[in-house]
Amino acid sequence: MSRPLRIALIASARFPIGEPFAGGLEAHTWTLARALRSRGHRVDLFAAPGSDPELDVTEIAVHRPSLSAAARSDVSMPDASWMDDHHAYLRLMLDLAGDGGRGFDVVHNNSLHYLPVAMAPAVRVPMVTTLHTPPTPWLESAIQTHGPRTVTFTAVSESTAAAWQPLVTGARVIRNGVDTDRWPVGPGGPHLVWFGRIVPEKGPHLAAEAARRAGRSLRLAGPVGDREYFETRLAPLLDEDIRYVGHLDRSALATLVGTSAAALVTPRWDEPYGLVVAEALSCGTPVCGFDRGALGEILTPDCGLLAPPDDIDALARLVEDTTRLDRRAARARAVGFCALDAMTDGYTALYQELAA
Repeated sequence: MSRPLRIALIASARFPIGEPFAGGLEAHTWTLARALRSRGHRVDLFAAPGSDPELDVTEIAVHRPSLSAAARSDVSMPDASWMDDHHAYLRLMLDLAGDGGRGFDVVHNNSLHYLPVAMAPAVRVPMVTTLHTPPTPWLESAIQTHGPRTVTFTAVSESTAAAWQPLVTGARVIRNGVDTDRWPVGPGGPHLVWFGRIVPEKGPHLAAEAARRAGRSLRLAGPVGDREYFETRLAPLLDEDIRYVGHLDRSALATLVGTSAAALVTPRWDEPYGLVVAEALSCGTPVCGFDRGALGEILTPDCGLLAPPDDIDALARLVEDTTRLDRRAARARAVGFCALDAMTDGYTALYQELAA
């Protein structure tokens, strides 16, 4: 049996790793930390204040830099939140580069910040960075400072791995996994469901319009990440049939999804993975969505149907056929393709390989 490892898991400095989750990245990091701990590994989670106290959390404390009036008034001064994140990750990486990193076998970066990648050469133990998004200018710049070989990259889907070519070659694909026990099969129900962050790139207003054109009721759930978008684009579409039910914890959300006829997934960007797809399938709820990013990797015709990107009429036409798909096939796809054990196996094998 492989020996237990001590793993430093770097998470978001902006959103707590705990329920109700701010988004899929936070849910993934929480799930991974718990799964690794259940296998006997020691996991030190570096995360935002307010994260789950049951995890061994070291807060990425945001100590705002003391900037002079001249610096604050400079035309290059970014907004305060950018500076907060920069300073927090700078302190963390300097600590890991010094004595703070000596006790770890591997550092796994699940943040979206550029500094863990840029400063990886200073850390004395192997570092893994998971690519959770399409390419961003900050991460591309960080990789190019010293090349990709200093960091071992993984990607959450074949689509995401391909998007990062040729800058990152050979990223190992380890798909996000869901704990199917925590997303149990539900009986279905009359309404459709959309869940996720309420932001433009997730397109909940398109789900509302598609549901109305299909003549179906819809329940939307999730944190409001963009208040202006919510008020101007989504709120005008809400009524007795199209309802926003709030930011639910995992148990309430699983109940909502499990008692829905189908889940609408409407990304307006190339979805890197689509954790909501895996969660819906785990509940036995088939998926009707736009064919973007990794959705086509997860879904098969017996558990989900895909429309061309942004084509609301095509999505609406697929709704009835989607609701008739076998809920058992949806659950089987989640268990066989999106399982937590497969993800945990992939990461632990990589950690052991690097630690050796």
